[in-house]
Amino acid sequence: MVDANSKFTCLVPRTGPVTKFRECRRQFGGVREAVWLVLNLYKMAGSFEKEQEVLGIIEEKKLESGEGDRDMAPAAGNSIHRSGSRPQLDVSKAEIQGNVEEKYPTILLPNQSDDLSHLALDIGGSLIKLVYFSRRENQSADDKRKKSVKERLGLSNGNRRSFPILGGRLHFVKFETRKINECLDFIHSKQLHCGGLESRYPDVTDQNGIIKATGGGAYKYADLFKERLGVSLDKEDEMDCLVAGANFLLKAIRHEAFTHMEGQKEFVQIDPNDLFPYLLVNIGSGVSMIKVVGDGKFERISGTNVGGGTYWGLGRLLTKCKSFDELLELSQKGDNRTMDMLVGDIYGGLDYSKIGLSASTIASSFGKTISEKKELEDYRPEDISLSLLRMISYNIGQIAYLNALRFRLKRIFFGGFFIRGHAYTMDTISFAVQFWSNGEAQAMFLRHEGFLGALGAFMSYEKHGLDDLMVHQLVERFPMGAPYTGGKIHGPPLGDLNEKAKVSLQISWMEKFLQKGTEITAPVPTTPLAGTTGLGGFEVPLSKGSTLRSDASALNVGVLHLVPTLEAVASEGGTDDAQRRGDAFAHAFSAHLARLMEEPAAYGKLGLANLLEMREECLREFQFVDAYRSIKQRENEASLAVLPDLLVELDSMDEETRLLTLIEGVLAANIFDWGSRACVDLYHKGTIIEIYRMSRNKMRRPWRVDDFDIFKERMLGTRDKKMPHHKRALLFVDNSGADIVLGMLPLARELLRRGTEVVLVANSLPALNDVTAMELPDIVAEAAKHCDILRRAAEAGGLLVDAMINTSDSSKQNSSSVPLMVVENGCGSPCIDLRQVSSELAAAAKDADLIILEGMGRALHTNLNARFKCDALKLAMVKNQRLAEKLIKGNIYDCICKYEPAS
Repeated sequence: MVDANSKFTCLVPRTGPVTKFRECRRQFGGVREAVWLVLNLYKMAGSFEKEQEVLGIIEEKKLESGEGDRDMAPAAGNSIHRSGSRPQLDVSKAEIQGNVEEKYPTILLPNQSDDLSHLALDIGGSLIKLVYFSRRENQSADDKRKKSVKERLGLSNGNRRSFPILGGRLHFVKFETRKINECLDFIHSKQLHCGGLESRYPDVTDQNGIIKATGGGAYKYADLFKERLGVSLDKEDEMDCLVAGANFLLKAIRHEAFTHMEGQKEFVQIDPNDLFPYLLVNIGSGVSMIKVVGDGKFERISGTNVGGGTYWGLGRLLTKCKSFDELLELSQKGDNRTMDMLVGDIYGGLDYSKIGLSASTIASSFGKTISEKKELEDYRPEDISLSLLRMISYNIGQIAYLNALRFRLKRIFFGGFFIRGHAYTMDTISFAVQFWSNGEAQAMFLRHEGFLGALGAFMSYEKHGLDDLMVHQLVERFPMGAPYTGGKIHGPPLGDLNEKAKVSLQISWMEKFLQKGTEITAPVPTTPLAGTTGLGGFEVPLSKGSTLRSDASALNVGVLHLVPTLEAVASEGGTDDAQRRGDAFAHAFSAHLARLMEEPAAYGKLGLANLLEMREECLREFQFVDAYRSIKQRENEASLAVLPDLLVELDSMDEETRLLTLIEGVLAANIFDWGSRACVDLYHKGTIIEIYRMSRNKMRRPWRVDDFDIFKERMLGTRDKKMPHHKRALLFVDNSGADIVLGMLPLARELLRRGTEVVLVANSLPALNDVTAMELPDIVAEAAKHCDILRRAAEAGGLLVDAMINTSDSSKQNSSSVPLMVVENGCGSPCIDLRQVSSELAAAAKDADLIILEGMGRALHTNLNARFKCDALKLAMVKNQRLAEKLIKGNIYDCICKYEPAS
């Protein structure tokens, strides 16, 4: 987007709306971009009359003719090839997301910068599958700082941006074809054919709009779409779309494919370089079998007319079920042995071992009904549904394997809406493939199996840049509950330090910090919030002993470890609106946990890092932007108040002592972690003084993992050999407050003093009390007021906005100082997967020769055993007894200082 504030606002009073529109259009090309920009310019300038005049132009269609939807693309800002004809899809860092009730989760597009109006349909004989894009609220950030960092990292405007500019989601919806009017009503209610209700542009709708569609219904219902919505269906080849959708999912979405045997789901990681050839079996109303040998290279090699339509049709006649889902649900309660003739029925309950058939093998589907004198109504509908399901599934599995054998295809992927994530259907198909292949082949399934055609049609809108998409750019995130949409978010007042106590200049920085910690007044409710507990409606009301405290000893409120409803509500000022959202969040997240306990693989391959990120995503879904923000603010203020004293103390030390003290400081301050249940208990039982003193006492060497001497030798060298300083260090920071201010910032300062560029790497989004990249510049600016080293480095790195009136002049003036920069990591979790990071971080890493990972999430839960091509230092205090025993054979509060030279 254009920075309208800085570039054009001054021109508003001098020209009229039409002239201004033409100027903007000449500069940016697109009609919508120009209209949107001009409208907002007058809005910012407070010119209501001219704003209305612009709206009048839109209403009266006074825009130049011949500028339909093809001319309405915002300026592209990344390296993906974009056609100039329409906005494009940016799938970098796409993520699976959706509602807990959905089997086909939404795909989140966090980096989407163009406002898409894309909607695509797959209209089959039985079902209509719909894929559409919706944007999410822009996450604003300081553009000047980001621009400065990008320039220093060598990222021009042509590079793909990873800072969320607009963001959005791909939604997946289904309708029965016979209820097509419901589908049309849905599209109309959301204005999907016009760009959606959330479109940021004025409604300059192309009356000759086009929607991409595939399937036979795209031809059958074309006139109905034209009549009801005023749009034309642009028909895409059905097989092209199926293959495009499958290839996209298999190459771009991690853990999209899985096997399913005897109720056990195992995820399969596909190497994109070894994907082809494979057999794609699409089970819709009928069945198509497609040999795929590359992108856009495929051949339909077989098929069968016995498919989902057969099951639904016969099932409807035999059981009177009205819907496909009802029929599937019925089968789960069935017993096919009352309908099917088994091998054991023929051989007196024995196996036919000579040819490898067990007594339970089906010899004839529905065969037992031949010899029984029963009418249809004498059989249970549940048994009929299951027998029918097994008959069709077994046959599809057998035909699929025989085709794979014929064409020597290693992999068989099953898709189509017949499967619907139904466990028994997948088990039956898997059994058939395993049986007929003697265990040499496996059936694999896709999480979005029913939407391959619709997704392929969606991808067909011009050019989306999928050719250069890599699997590390897309990550899986878990389904969330439906967002709470009512009301606005109101931030709480930030607490101030109580300055009543006089602090002697002679007092040590540590004592001063401890004293400051006891003086902070917590700006949170002092009484329990009625009905709001850690698990919403799942727990008894709070006891007297567990109320939120505001006394001087409570620097942190009690943290409810997994479901932090209290903190979330308190962060919003404890309003009724926040309380309602807090309860809704608690119910939703608790439901997720319950589902995961029952089915651990429900949302994909699950690990602790994924669980932690799911919690943060769920909080954000219910509009809790940062559940711990007010408390983080207080801890930052307390820590910054004593930072000058710490720096004076450090500067009085010799090099060796200072380096050890710095590492001790990082480890000690890392105890302030709300993600640790042990630390939560400490907050309840003691004060910040007791916590910090205990932490400092743990600093006695040797630590449980102690490579400090090796690190010291690399940093300071020996008497015989001086070591060169590192060129660039990436510091992956952890918590707010003492952790960043009194731990990592002084360490960064020491590296800067030695001539090393420092890049502070922080979360893009809040998670627990972790510091974010948005918060770091302000923290650095406050710290820089008391330290020339930090001030010069921050100016050189573009962190001090006041010094950035002229970026190039600022760079020249500070060329003698190495820069201190801040980069987003692209994550919103206490852990980090280094395969999935922002493009800025990836660019910064190219010249880095030192990485410092701090904290349990980044250095232990993830990356403890990761090896790097540059020097790596991993620092953490272990705040979980089980983890301490498992990873380092130690105890809780043991420390890790693990140094590994470049490999």
